[in-house]
Amino acid sequence: MENSALFMRCLGIDYGERRIGLAYGDELGVATPLPAAVQETVEGRLARIAELIRERQITDLVVGYPYNMDGSVGFKAKEVDAFIAQLEKQHPLPVHRIDERLTSHSVEQGLGLTGRKERALRKTGAVDSGAATLILQDWLTMNAPVAELDEYDPEMG
Repeated sequence: MENSALFMRCLGIDYGERRIGLAYGDELGVATPLPAAVQETVEGRLARIAELIRERQITDLVVGYPYNMDGSVGFKAKEVDAFIAQLEKQHPLPVHRIDERLTSHSVEQGLGLTGRKERALRKTGAVDSGAATLILQDWLTMNAPVAELDEYDPEMG
């Protein structure tokens, strides 16, 4: 008995001009990082996202939205809006904007990154995909369907 509302496959996205962090999550409610889209061109990065959407049969896109610390929308948010417009044009999927303030900073702190180590790891896109994972996990926590549990049977343990 399949209820399509209970089956979702989400792609978390942390947009950047050079790298796009990516994460995957489904109705289990757990986000996991994917390798970042680090292709040389915007078109190459968008093609990588399109490939993931097809391969993983993505149903929802969850994009980090860079509000200013005071909650206002600034220049960077306008860049993300343009990126989202490209996604919407190419993929008829729901796009959810999630507040991404301090996600990259949280990932860097969690990894204990400073100086050269931070710059080297940042180039791989690992920090970006870590941020995408936090963004997606926030959304999944608020929106993943809760599976109904069967009544506890002591014989089953």
